[in-house]
Amino acid sequence: MIRCVALDIGETLTRDDRYWAAWADWVGVPRHTLSALVGAVVAQGRDNADALRLIRPGIDLAAEYSAREAAGQGERLEEADLYPDVRPALAELRSVGVRVVVAGNQTTRAGALLRALDLPVDAIAVSADWGVAKPSTDFFVRVIDLAAVRAEEILYVGDYPQNDVYPARSSGLMTAHLRRGPWGHLWADIPEVRAAADRSISGLDELAGIVTTG
Repeated sequence: MIRCVALDIGETLTRDDRYWAAWADWVGVPRHTLSALVGAVVAQGRDNADALRLIRPGIDLAAEYSAREAAGQGERLEEADLYPDVRPALAELRSVGVRVVVAGNQTTRAGALLRALDLPVDAIAVSADWGVAKPSTDFFVRVIDLAAVRAEEILYVGDYPQNDVYPARSSGLMTAHLRRGPWGHLWADIPEVRAAADRSISGLDELAGIVTTG
């Protein structure tokens, strides 16, 4: 029985367009160049921040985040950054009586901006606040605590198999792989992903039906 749905953030709830566009502008390359590099490094199984390291070897990302904030070019997150199905899907999940939580690999500022959007969820947490990030098992231990139910009663939803489906499954959670964004589409039909995910979905509007039918 699913008693809690836990959702990733980037490319699950929010589009990453603005995020990577802002970084491209900051490091002085065409937006398409950085987008292509992000896709390339992720397909190679590397961290997406390695795209920035290819453009600027030795880049200090923490220092660059601070510099962007000081220059008035820090992180932004607005209603337009949400995928269209987010609010109605989250509201429908709560209407069928499950706990809804959000937990992803984001900065403290991104977490604050997301909370400011007042989504219909019970809790929002980000890796920077926890001091631990996906795919670490410790991250999913925190997700279980946030869900306040047993691991096997949680459905974790995300687009990136290496950070979402595989580690969540290893931690005892049920999983739903979302065909959304570059990573969701890239791995959607890979047999290993299909086998590891309890569900494969194309939109968040499918979740309430999954919860009610088991």
